[in-house]
Amino acid sequence: MSNKASWHSSSVTSIDRARLLHQSPMTVWLTGLPGSGKSTLAFELELRMHRLGHACYVLDGDRVRHGLNRDLSFTPADRAENIRRVAEVSRLFNDAGLIAITAFIAPYAKDREVARDIIGPERFLETYLTANLATCERRDPKGLYAKARAGQIADFTGVSAPYEVPANPALALDTASRSVEACIQDLLVFLSVPVRQGKA
Repeated sequence: MSNKASWHSSSVTSIDRARLLHQSPMTVWLTGLPGSGKSTLAFELELRMHRLGHACYVLDGDRVRHGLNRDLSFTPADRAENIRRVAEVSRLFNDAGLIAITAFIAPYAKDREVARDIIGPERFLETYLTANLATCERRDPKGLYAKARAGQIADFTGVSAPYEVPANPALALDTASRSVEACIQDLLVFLSVPVRQGKA
């Protein structure tokens, strides 16, 4: 018996699903250093989009490593596999007509390119949160930088592992000097979602 899986085409197309939901499926891929605000922006964007009638869902490191990717460590090879799996899930979400919002450090450019290829360049919106290392380390919301500096965490991005800055992101957001509200407004405008005064 062959182990090769076959893709079974559905009679309902991705275009049909998008029309049903009245939206354009996409993956908003938030990348940046630990502490740059990826999850904060992701969940706030999800809330705003939901209020505006868009079906979307956040995938972030904490969520996927509790289940789907709980077998993976933080070595470069496992980081690559983590991003590959997230990209595959995002692609399925998009095929279902949903908007995926991902919040992952994704420190290596080659892994982000793999994600782009899996999802499709027309649906992959790489959004780089440009907060610098000093700002992120000062925030240190989970105390991870301090642990990494103390040698308690290996392969920590920004301390003992590199972060490769995106060369040509679809959007760059300065989360060091601008508020969450301002960044969300920029995202909504970029995504061509109607922006209301105050919170959506």
